[in-house]
Amino acid sequence: MKTRLLILTGLMLGTSLTSLHAQSGKWQNLFNGKDLTGWKQLNGNAKYAVVNGEIVGTTVKDTPNSFLTTEKNYGDFIFEVELLVDNSMNSGIQFRSLSKPDYNNGRVHGYQMEVDPSDRAYSGGIYDEARRGWLYPTDINPKAKTAFKKGEWNKYRIECIGNSIRTWVNGIATANLVDDLTPSGFIALQVHAIGKNDEPGKQIRWRNIRIQTEGLKPTKTDNIFVVNTIPNNLSAAEKANGYSLLWDGKTTNGWKGAYKKGFPEKGWEIKDGLLSVVKSNGAESTNGGDIVTEKQYGAFALKFDFKLTEGANSGIKYFVTLTEGNKGSAIGPEYQILDDVRHPDAKLGKNGNRTLGSLYDLITSKKIPNSQRKIGEWNKGVVIVYPNNKIEYYLNGFKILEYVRGSAEFNALVAESKYKNWKDFGMAPKGHILIQDHGDNVSFRSIKLKEL
Repeated sequence: MKTRLLILTGLMLGTSLTSLHAQSGKWQNLFNGKDLTGWKQLNGNAKYAVVNGEIVGTTVKDTPNSFLTTEKNYGDFIFEVELLVDNSMNSGIQFRSLSKPDYNNGRVHGYQMEVDPSDRAYSGGIYDEARRGWLYPTDINPKAKTAFKKGEWNKYRIECIGNSIRTWVNGIATANLVDDLTPSGFIALQVHAIGKNDEPGKQIRWRNIRIQTEGLKPTKTDNIFVVNTIPNNLSAAEKANGYSLLWDGKTTNGWKGAYKKGFPEKGWEIKDGLLSVVKSNGAESTNGGDIVTEKQYGAFALKFDFKLTEGANSGIKYFVTLTEGNKGSAIGPEYQILDDVRHPDAKLGKNGNRTLGSLYDLITSKKIPNSQRKIGEWNKGVVIVYPNNKIEYYLNGFKILEYVRGSAEFNALVAESKYKNWKDFGMAPKGHILIQDHGDNVSFRSIKLKEL
């Protein structure tokens, strides 16, 4: 069995574009090949010109991000363009984007399909310009990192139908986002601002710019990872990919207290679609106590949203067997959830291995710029346990950690950790999934699971 089957697969390069995408309504050209009729420039002063039937964007010094925007707004549409970009510059295609005087002095904001020739290979991912930041970095879909071809023309495709937002580069599915923040807006071609030491004059070219707005037929559902920002919502794509809600957003069904027959009578609150730990004394499992799934799981992909309050501590554990009978939090590998700045636990352990997103007390998570949301904002966590015991952690779409349970490296780390006296720590074939009560107010929602 291929361990990545149905989780992080993409569409094969050799498949023809005709078979990949449904043939739907009539195409309309957004660029006449002669001049910039139907377009206008906003924000920065980068140069836009028509040369040989192409729109050419050129970087200049001392100017913010520049956008050549359509004069019309578009809601539901299928959009395609071909682009050729200098390998040392960054760009993007805005869609369902806005510019309003009352928002940051008219700064363009909204969804952007990334153009990124750098080694991080985020091309095709979805960024929320001047608003929420990264919504779908391509870490969560490794196949997408192979799609963009440096120094060549690349074909970009965007499908926006209702709250479904999907992207392709050269026929490879690169992002699948479910989001309803902005239902309509303009499309724009970005020339990114450059640094003080960067040479101006770098260029990006666009051609064959076209759109469909009627008779839309979405491309057949793919199996790439879906990022869904709508609380406690299970999208059609997620259902097709095998996910179900692990918490229904309303009741305690499917959950119980760790070392208890039923759900805790105190210490937890379900309100307005949130599952929250009630603030108590900040101690471990001394109020309501941890809660666990009634079922046990082996290989799985787990998604969850979490929101910290200042100084808060919690965690998600897995392979929890409840056989130890210990006091405090039940035993199992943990995805640490923590306010690293204000909680003292961040400075304990070794080399930061108790900070946010770490495999608690064992492996420190990567601290990727802009991967963490501010305290009080929602974060998206993911834990993927493959059938071959490889385990990956993600935070807001960024891959922050991986390990193989049972490996020599893992066993050595356990032997030097607080878990050294627990026999076969983390090695159960199946176990409960646990949400920790650490006496701090932390909220959860959109908890979903797919068994592998």
